[in-house]
Amino acid sequence: MALILRRIAGELGTFTHSLSLCCSNFRYESKRHFSSMLRIDFSSINDIQFANFLFREMLRVRPQPSSAVFNKLLTTVVNMEHHSAALSMFDEMRQSGFPVNEYTFGIIMHCYCLLNRVDLGFAILGSFFKLGYDPDVVIYTTLVKGLFLDDRAIEAEKLFNKLLEDNLCEPGEFMITCLINGLCKAGYTLTACDYIELLAKRGCAANAYAYSAVIKSFCKGGMIGDALHLLHKMTERGISPDTVTYTLIIHGLCHAGRWEDMRELLREMIDRKMMSLNVITFNVLVNMLCKIGKVKEAEDLVEIMIQQNVSPDIYTYTALIGGYCSQGKMDVAKELFDSLPGKGLSAGDIDMYSYGALINGYCKNGDVDEAWRIFKEAPGKGLQHTTRSYNTMIKGLLRVGRFADGWKLFGDMESQGVRPDLITYSILLDGMCKARQIDDAVSLVHTMEERGVKPNMITYDILIRGLCKEGRSDLARDIFSQLPSKGLQPSAGLYKIIVGSLCEKGLTEEEAIV
Repeated sequence: MALILRRIAGELGTFTHSLSLCCSNFRYESKRHFSSMLRIDFSSINDIQFANFLFREMLRVRPQPSSAVFNKLLTTVVNMEHHSAALSMFDEMRQSGFPVNEYTFGIIMHCYCLLNRVDLGFAILGSFFKLGYDPDVVIYTTLVKGLFLDDRAIEAEKLFNKLLEDNLCEPGEFMITCLINGLCKAGYTLTACDYIELLAKRGCAANAYAYSAVIKSFCKGGMIGDALHLLHKMTERGISPDTVTYTLIIHGLCHAGRWEDMRELLREMIDRKMMSLNVITFNVLVNMLCKIGKVKEAEDLVEIMIQQNVSPDIYTYTALIGGYCSQGKMDVAKELFDSLPGKGLSAGDIDMYSYGALINGYCKNGDVDEAWRIFKEAPGKGLQHTTRSYNTMIKGLLRVGRFADGWKLFGDMESQGVRPDLITYSILLDGMCKARQIDDAVSLVHTMEERGVKPNMITYDILIRGLCKEGRSDLARDIFSQLPSKGLQPSAGLYKIIVGSLCEKGLTEEEAIV
């Protein structure tokens, strides 16, 4: 044993480092087997090289470590996401005749499933049966999850049904959650909901996480009524929704414009003290209200936040600033922005997102000079402009015909190491077409492609409309005809514009067909 300790110390450079996994990782106790003499906190190992070295030493020592010791090391290696290394260790153990048991097979099955090789996971199941082991709910859960990870949702459902029909095991909470979540992610939301009902009748209640997965899927699909119905069933069954679940429902109601239902749900949550609303939930509401122009209601909600001892944060106030800007109330927006330091927010809390909201507001309301002043002010506050803030300012400058300033800012953007995106190029392209710089616009599209920014249908729509407006309909037709080969599907309206432009040049409709 002393030899092993010296080897470990030498391998890692210092004896102190080798023992740093925990204060009593390695204890020498005479007349004991390796499994009790070498007590290692495997969960604190985070170095695959050390794990491999330790594995080598475990293979050499006599008497050999127990299966439990090897299993702990394999689990650690899998948790470090070194799946191939874990499989190599397992193969070497088998080839060398070292002990493996049902837990070892379970670890390796899990590893195969994480690698999207659920087929090999089922091969391990075959070894289970050959060796006389009885697979438990953990093993079957691993396979169900593995099938979902491998995009084989139908097969995962079939396996789950077989387990129920043949009473191979009683589905545990984790298996049920895997099934429900997997079905929702695969697009089978109604099927997932049916299973919640089926399992409830069998006495196998789904947990709050499983219910939330279905509710989230309903909300994403616009089925807010089904989401509300499931929420009520959830509470009737004594399963308490958490903040995430309520936030999902509230967001769905806002998105669907069902404000009365949203207010009723919010009132119910507060009156019954069903849960403590957090700042994230309130921010969802404030943001949605401001986006649809209900800024007064958003202000009232902020007051409710404060009454509920929930402190508004920078995102709350930024949403309000955006709401005021959308209504043209720039003085109110600027006043709120200037008051942020007095609302318990430090200078570090006020980020570029808040500045961007104000800059965008001034640009949209025609005061580009004030937007430009605030834009230049931000770096002096220790903030770095983002692609989004550059896009906003460039668009504002081009909108009022300040093309030279817009292009200069674009150059500054690149010199500051801020990468232009598709939106940046689309803004510039639109400005060029409006300024009748059509050749430069065509060149810009080529520049985009050279820089790895793939033009989309909006890009080509801007360019083709600009070409037609300048009487360059032949080039517009050529570009239009190439779009399907680029994986893009142009609209019928764009097609009509090209045909109309060609007809204006004297072509018949038959000759103008693209």
